[in-house]
Amino acid sequence: MGKGIEGLEQAYHILFMVILIILAILLMLCLVRAIIGPRIADRIVSVNMMGTMVIVMIAILALMLGEGYLVDICIIYAMISFLAVIVLTKVCMGVYLEKKEAAEAEGRETVEEKDGGH
Repeated sequence: MGKGIEGLEQAYHILFMVILIILAILLMLCLVRAIIGPRIADRIVSVNMMGTMVIVMIAILALMLGEGYLVDICIIYAMISFLAVIVLTKVCMGVYLEKKEAAEAEGRETVEEKDGGH
């Protein structure tokens, strides 16, 4: 009976390793998307996805190693990742609104100049 439990533990260990390898590959693909992404929204979503995948990887490591403190690190990392995405979104929206206001100001000036000339 002890051999069956050892075999099950080994099967779980292999399963967790395969999942960690798949997540690492997906993490690299998200990094590529964050670098290449044509729009800022693509970059923000990929950074958020990377944070989520790292959280899952830490949770799997907590299961594999049997270390409870890794779950606490996982929760702290989730809060930091959430705040980072919120800050990135606020900064990007601020830059977008500034560009939009500048374009509107230039558009109004050209329209006023055209109206004043006639």
